[in-house]
Amino acid sequence: MKHYPHHIGDFNGATRHLTRIERSVYRDLLDLYYDTEQPLNTDVALLCRRILANSNEESTAVKQVLKEFFTSAKLGWYHDRCEAVIYSYHQNTSQKALAGKASAEAKRLRKQQAMAGTNGQQPLKSVATKPQRNSTNHKPKPEPKPLTKDKSATIVAFVLPEWIDKNLWDGWHSTPKRKNATDEQKTLAVKKITKWRDEGLDWRDALEKSAIGGYQGLFAPSAINGDKGQALTFAERDQLAKQKRWEEMTGRKWPTESQYFIDVDTSVLELK
Repeated sequence: MKHYPHHIGDFNGATRHLTRIERSVYRDLLDLYYDTEQPLNTDVALLCRRILANSNEESTAVKQVLKEFFTSAKLGWYHDRCEAVIYSYHQNTSQKALAGKASAEAKRLRKQQAMAGTNGQQPLKSVATKPQRNSTNHKPKPEPKPLTKDKSATIVAFVLPEWIDKNLWDGWHSTPKRKNATDEQKTLAVKKITKWRDEGLDWRDALEKSAIGGYQGLFAPSAINGDKGQALTFAERDQLAKQKRWEEMTGRKWPTESQYFIDVDTSVLELK
């Protein structure tokens, strides 16, 4: 692709929380995606080299942006909006190419007719043709179709998991930017939410913010320790994820420390 649309409002709304380095890295990754017209390489070190992210701060920004805005797939780092723009670009280009060829052929024929002085009333020259056995069986040669990705082999009917809040999900998909999401895009969103849940992140808050803000994508929530006001450690995230899975399987709340103790009425005890 030689160019692609850049919506300033959408980009600013989606990246307002990023640092200037992260915003710059995000634009470079988008340029690379559109230039190659394929998902980004899974080798993060190679990606850093391609966009000149040489310092530790820049390479860290690359990892953060990939985690937040792209989806890891077998073919590489996948981006929903980039894929939609590339598909639309190829469709438009194919239609213009066919129209251009038809126009050039019409100009060539008019020039030949003018040189021969036929003015389109007589054939330019006789051409030997093979006799047709049955003209009624003649079928025109189908026009070549633009190359598109065969998604039928990977797309399955989408079913929303029961543990995801349907009201939040429907609220998000009722927004103008998300209401036309495909089943494949919905499946990728569920994978991202599942990953956040397993990491102990507040995925409900992320889903609610996207619904309220009318965003096209989901943004990684921050894991915060409510008691200390600090970011959770990996051990605390793992413990929180175990508690949530236990609550979902049992339908009960995780017991607090106070529930492990039994109150004893000392007035009924007698010393012997």
